[in-house]
Amino acid sequence: MLGAGWGVSFNVPVPTDDFAEFYEASYGRVVALVAAIVGERHQAEDIAQEAFSRALTRWSRVARYDLPEAWVRRVALRLSIDAGRRTRRAALLSARLAFVQRSGPPRDPLAATALSVALLRLPLSQRQAIVLYYLADLPVEEIARDCGVSVSTVRTRLAAARQRLERELAESDEGVRRAR
Repeated sequence: MLGAGWGVSFNVPVPTDDFAEFYEASYGRVVALVAAIVGERHQAEDIAQEAFSRALTRWSRVARYDLPEAWVRRVALRLSIDAGRRTRRAALLSARLAFVQRSGPPRDPLAATALSVALLRLPLSQRQAIVLYYLADLPVEEIARDCGVSVSTVRTRLAAARQRLERELAESDEGVRRAR
């Protein structure tokens, strides 16, 4: 472990005494994780910016943490949950509009793959676990800490998500074969 004054995000030391340096070093990773969870890059950028702004207002305290990026990630995950709730409400009101938009090209490149569509169909808790485990390469223990749940809960979510993704992707492959 590195000495005090350093945050570590999986072998990437980040000096934490300067918020600007911390932000530049961590922002891209946080946006990528949130984008994989919420499914839209612009919304992910908004969530990440909000998480970093909260870190800035508490920087004197957050900078002393061993892993300030973990604190930002946890805030971003909670904001993602809130955004997911808002998105579900909005989706109910705009179902007709979504049908019309499907005929055009996808607005976000994340929505263009079978995997990203299958990820978005997962319950948020399972999607978070999968994204943090596979995209962020975090150990189960750290995911449990970030999400505020037990290690066994994370393992259960990962297993359920893997099964559902396998089923969803098999169905999408079957649809592609039928379309040929």
